Amino acid sequence: MAMATTMASSSLSFPSISVPLASPNLPRRRTKTSRTHPKFPQLASISTRISPKYLPARSVRPTAATAATAAEENSMTEEESISIQNLHRFVQLNLGNWSGSFYQFDANGKLKHKIKTRLAAGSYGEDELISLIQTLYIQQPPSNTSISGVVDELEWAEYKIKESNMFTMDKYQQICFFPNERAFSLRYQTAGMLENVLRQGVLGEDDTGEESPRNLKLPSRKPSIVCENCLHSLGKDTRARVFHILDPKGILEMLLVFLEEKEAGNHVVPRLENSEHDENRLLPFLGQWKGHSVTKRSGVYGATIAEHDTLATLEIDEKGQLTQVITATSKDDNITTNVPWTGCILENTVIFDKGFQFTLLPGGMCMGYPSDISKSVAESRSFHLEFCWIDSSGKRQKLVRTYDAEGYAVSSTYFLETKI
Repeated sequence: MAMATTMASSSLSFPSISVPLASPNLPRRRTKTSRTHPKFPQLASISTRISPKYLPARSVRPTAATAATAAEENSMTEEESISIQNLHRFVQLNLGNWSGSFYQFDANGKLKHKIKTRLAAGSYGEDELISLIQTLYIQQPPSNTSISGVVDELEWAEYKIKESNMFTMDKYQQICFFPNERAFSLRYQTAGMLENVLRQGVLGEDDTGEESPRNLKLPSRKPSIVCENCLHSLGKDTRARVFHILDPKGILEMLLVFLEEKEAGNHVVPRLENSEHDENRLLPFLGQWKGHSVTKRSGVYGATIAEHDTLATLEIDEKGQLTQVITATSKDDNITTNVPWTGCILENTVIFDKGFQFTLLPGGMCMGYPSDISKSVAESRSFHLEFCWIDSSGKRQKLVRTYDAEGYAVSSTYFLETKI
């Protein structure tokens, strides 16, 4: 549960082919506004053109300038190739049917709502034109207007998620992808999808469209940051997709979690509640953790910009004082840095004296964030959001999303650590 040191950190539509989504066999409400799966026109064949730079050139003496230009072009071609490869690996990672639950927690880690969900993901297109298309199914509650004594069949609302492709992931979502570690970070411009899950899953047919419904806290219409961090389990085909929602003033508004398992049989849907250490959520994070971190620049290419060997220690004394020390040794120059912190714990919130805090969640999860992002922006300081997950005995993963002072996601850092 350690803070990482800060490191230099509308959708474009293409012609497409019709590919059916592997939709779960779920009853869906038939209304005038119900939406069916998209039908895409046939993808036109793409002719290959030879760029003039690859045509035979006239006899010209090579110069230092032409050599430098050639090296730059080769580098760009290599980056483009890696970008396409990463795009395909990202799509492949997300394909299939996922079943699980959606959890809403307040900033203090109190569970507000739990909603069953299903996700069907498919793709269309080839090479750099490949796109990921996803449909989310949300289980609705029984209506308050149901006839007494009649048990309604559970209904599932359908929500089409905007497709992801090379353009949207690089420009709008500012993706940072770790293909080997099966981890990624994404940016959302609004919390519209998350608001829809809450409305359909909590209110269902009884939703009257109120901006502030009773007994339901919705995300701000204009949040300052909506950040998704996704980690896959080390031992199971399970993943956790978590969202930090920060209000327009830069204060944490809520924490949202999709805990999902890829459907491959009659598996038990993963759950956070009633998990071990739920009464003392801090306990799993105490002790020494040794591991390795990789930092990548945001973008589909996502060049690695730093690697460190790490050692993190978290202790609590009899007075409830927390002490955390993070040691990181760079793989490039073997320089070691130490970052000591002190703090305290208030219920499920760990508050450090450096203006950073963590909310402890059940299931060995915690999410870190600045106490006030607007202060960091005012002081022209970068800041970061963190997700840590202990999903297997003695091992934990962390994903840290770093922003510059203007709120642009410049990099992400993935940690894999073992308790010693």
